[in-house]
Amino acid sequence: MLLRIIFAGKVQGVGFRKFVKKKADEFGVKGFVRNLPDGTVEVLAEGDEETLKPFFDAIENGPPLAEVNGIRYEFIEKDGGFDEFKIEY
Repeated sequence: MLLRIIFAGKVQGVGFRKFVKKKADEFGVKGFVRNLPDGTVEVLAEGDEETLKPFFDAIENGPPLAEVNGIRYEFIEKDGGFDEFKIEY
């Protein structure tokens, strides 16, 4: 199962991607996190539902310097074929 999340607000330049990568490694989630040109951050995480829900809870507020003021997310019933979690640039 995939979980796609878009975070809006003060989410770039505050260590957001590094924070998400650390949490993904803790939860054993695979996928990626990247900054988007419009100032948002996208997370695409692969795992089972029992793992993705607590992972989402752990990252929804972001790191201490972030100010998340909008979140869009969707669960997608397919596999992404990821073998690790990466920060994409």
